[in-house]
Amino acid sequence: MTLVVDTGPLVASVDRRDPRHRDVARIVRAAAERLVVPAPVTAEVDYLVRGRVGAEPARLLLEDMAAERYEVVSLEAHEHRLVADLDRQYGDLGLGLADLSVVVLARRFDTRRILTFDERDFRAVRPLQGGAFTLLPADR
Repeated sequence: MTLVVDTGPLVASVDRRDPRHRDVARIVRAAAERLVVPAPVTAEVDYLVRGRVGAEPARLLLEDMAAERYEVVSLEAHEHRLVADLDRQYGDLGLGLADLSVVVLARRFDTRRILTFDERDFRAVRPLQGGAFTLLPADR
């Protein structure tokens, strides 16, 4: 099984002041599945962590990625078409590349499980393979 990881939980994972830090740490530690992070999410996370928490926590997160605690996955060329199509379809939500890459990689890995705090958007967006997303930690 695969769990696709969005920006917010990664930021919370290194920000001990975040009220959701413990929930995220518990989910990540207990995860028996692969934790997939879309490459566009990593840039957003690095920017936010450095601005909110500092350079050292950002480095620790990079170390986790280098140690393959998270599997960083790039979009393939044809998947950019899917991102563009989704951006058009859900334009009123103002999602952007990071969120849309979560949706596209959920399809590639045939999962509906997303680690995210962004319930508003991911409840509105439908998985490309049908059904609805399971959002952690909300749907635990």
